[in-house]
Amino acid sequence: QNMIIKNMFKKSYQIKNENIVKFFKFYFFTGDIRHLFGIYLRRGHAAAFATDCDLPGAHEMVQSIGMQTTYMGFLDYRKQEVKDLGINPSDCTFNPGVFVANMKEWKKLKITKQLEKWMELNFRQNIYSSSMAGGVATPPMLIVFHAKFTRLDPLWHVRHLGWSPDPFYSTSFLQRAQLLHWNGPFKPWNYPAVHLDMWEKWFIPDPSGKFTLIPLPDT
Repeated sequence: QNMIIKNMFKKSYQIKNENIVKFFKFYFFTGDIRHLFGIYLRRGHAAAFATDCDLPGAHEMVQSIGMQTTYMGFLDYRKQEVKDLGINPSDCTFNPGVFVANMKEWKKLKITKQLEKWMELNFRQNIYSSSMAGGVATPPMLIVFHAKFTRLDPLWHVRHLGWSPDPFYSTSFLQRAQLLHWNGPFKPWNYPAVHLDMWEKWFIPDPSGKFTLIPLPDT
């Protein structure tokens, strides 16, 4: 459990204030990351996340591939420990793949200890949903931060890219996005993929020459 917590902050960045920005792999920023460091978190909140229900244009696609967007998809509501939480199973979840954390508040609220508690309980009693997708770190985050987080502008976590080789976001919408997340199997460095033009625009050549852009096939 401790290793999972440590890995959550393995790729995180901090400047002079108390905020850090955490994100996992397969992202790139089109906006200025300094904006995230300057986000004001509401009083008593240790983190800011984008919810799974406020991303424009993604609802139909998310439903079509069976992705989970409510607590029912992550917690086993047959277990008494889950029932005792009093969380409505239809409540919308948030995505912890990108978040801003205020470390002063995080330490004050003992967030790490709370997360470890739910990880250990799941190890003993298996309280996570059997249909869960998204890794074992997601459910404890959903429990600890339920109704206790500041909402992040959805444009700072435009996800679901790569779940289909066909585009479902409009070009105009993607141009307004601040952070793009290829969390589907169709990665932009392979073919077929989608929005390769955006990936190529922001691609930084690998100094070692090991990774290169794949030329598009002739049409």
